[in-house]
Amino acid sequence: MRNYYLIMNVLRKPNKPDSSEKPYHCDICGKSFTEERVLTKHKCIDTGEKPHHCDVCGKSFSQSGDLFRHKRTHTGEKPYHCDICGKAFSENSHLTRHKRIHTGEKPYKCDICGESFSHNSSLTSHEHIHTGEKPYHCDICGKSFSLNSNLTKHKLTHTGEKAYHCNICGKSFSRNSNLTSHIRVHTGEKPYQCDICGKSFSQNGSLNCHKHTHTGEKPYCCHICGESYSRSDTLAKHKLSHTGEKPYHCDICGKSLSSSNLTSHKRSHTGEKPYQCDICGKSFSQNSDLTRHKRIHTGEKPYHCDTCGKCFTQSGELIKHKLTHTGEKAYHCNICGTSFFRNSNLTSHKRIHIGEKP
Repeated sequence: MRNYYLIMNVLRKPNKPDSSEKPYHCDICGKSFTEERVLTKHKCIDTGEKPHHCDVCGKSFSQSGDLFRHKRTHTGEKPYHCDICGKAFSENSHLTRHKRIHTGEKPYKCDICGESFSHNSSLTSHEHIHTGEKPYHCDICGKSFSLNSNLTKHKLTHTGEKAYHCNICGKSFSRNSNLTSHIRVHTGEKPYQCDICGKSFSQNGSLNCHKHTHTGEKPYCCHICGESYSRSDTLAKHKLSHTGEKPYHCDICGKSLSSSNLTSHKRSHTGEKPYQCDICGKSFSQNSDLTRHKRIHTGEKPYHCDTCGKCFTQSGELIKHKLTHTGEKAYHCNICGTSFFRNSNLTSHKRIHIGEKP
């Protein structure tokens, strides 16, 4: 009797198509598929057709699964939970990526320099450093980007759209990731920890930048003067010193600035100080100012002189100190030609010429 049920169970199972047999062919690109439904989905890619529409915001998708996942952005549903820290996610793939924060797994390796990454997208971004490729172009201003996500972010500078709102302070953001980072200012959450010194950070990018203080790595190189930097945003700011470009304008006073300085500059008008010290409660307009301030409490001096070993709390202090070893006087008076170790000394000296009393 047991054999009878086993045989009947096998007979009832539907026949799966032979993986080697692909009878369904795309008449646009010629690609073949084992199932008709897979061909139907594929054709939407070739034709650009997006037959599935969100009844909340009207956004369209080529596949029903994409629409289903998109709807969670409206409902706030997060059915996938991390069994280590309890954090919830709207997509299983996001949970898988998140778990690598806990495990330290970095399965994606660059075959040029050997550096490993936890996300495939991070590897793709990194590889563009080697190739210099920028395949994504803005159809409004023509600017090119190495990643499609960067192009999407850039386009918001043209539209000014800020669809993501903080439910604590009401501040709006053009990207959900920026909102997530901002909320950590309120909660104090720092989920990214350095496996070398144990220091924690609110953003993964901040952790990656911090790690360069241990390794001394400066992977971002200026193709004009050859100077290298540990952070890509520092390189971007540096490049403006060559071009003199100030593409962002303050809508309050009209002053022109670089992108990173515009946000900080506006706080001089609003008085906003969103970065608060969790030890003494003092607030700052810039996160970098808070980071420097905290070293008063911790006594941390992360910048080391490789000549004499002296340590400093700020990179600027280290740069000034190094001049005592090299004897270089980088700051020159354009009136009399006298040179100085420090810019502050040059500023004081110039008052002699203009007759200003300090």
